[in-house]
Amino acid sequence: MTHDPSVREDADTSPAKLGRSMKLQPGMQRMMIASALLFVAFLVAWQWIPALFGIPAFIIPPASLVWDEFLRMLARDKLVYHTAITAMQVGIGFILGVLLGIVCGFALGLSPTAEFVLSPYILALQIAPKVAFAPLFIIWFGYTAYPKILVCVLIVFFPVMINVLGAVRALDPDIVRLARSFTASRLQIFWKIEFPAAMPPLFAGLRIASTLAVIGVLVGELVGGNTGLGYLLTFGEGAGNTAMVFVVIILLTLIGIVLYGLVVLAEDRVLHYLPARARVAT
Repeated sequence: MTHDPSVREDADTSPAKLGRSMKLQPGMQRMMIASALLFVAFLVAWQWIPALFGIPAFIIPPASLVWDEFLRMLARDKLVYHTAITAMQVGIGFILGVLLGIVCGFALGLSPTAEFVLSPYILALQIAPKVAFAPLFIIWFGYTAYPKILVCVLIVFFPVMINVLGAVRALDPDIVRLARSFTASRLQIFWKIEFPAAMPPLFAGLRIASTLAVIGVLVGELVGGNTGLGYLLTFGEGAGNTAMVFVVIILLTLIGIVLYGLVVLAEDRVLHYLPARARVAT
């Protein structure tokens, strides 16, 4: 076969490369533009529609008033400090809850005896309202960061655990038997078969848990605390400062969005081999 000099040797004409170059970039640009336009429309509606309907500012403050309150809180209310405290507690509670959920999920999934013995108690812990545990934790540990983190751990734990448990249960036993026939050790079966099979359900649980982690910390801060965004939320509610309440709600939402984005980023890196990862926007 003769070499055609008109064809570039370094040209990547693989379907994945062509798909990314032709579809991903234009699709992403359209989605980003649409999202930005929707955000601008939301801000405009927030700024002007309440006044058009005669809604007073102490009920729904306009966006400009919330922005002014945000700047005031930055200068006078240690907003960065309280936001950092809440974000730190969310991060620690999320990590601990995820680790506990993974360990319990695999332990229950790999041991039918442990599942039979412990499942009723774990279910009872999940059914019990988490808000009820916050005062108990405050009695035990005082007005520290521990009650907030513990409530966050309780909320994050269950969706991670149940997703990992379901993944281990759904694993085809023939695959495990095949690995054993090739003299694979128990540790090799876990790392090469069971753990990778649990990754997609695990990240589904992480997505759910990331949206609940902020709630856990906020509950602890509302019940008892003198730091964090929950404290500022209680202070703003007591002072009748609606703009302050809106600022705190927005910051809590941003913390949750950042945590969710980190989970999605990790999922894209870890599960890049799945067929679903190859789908692009049209």
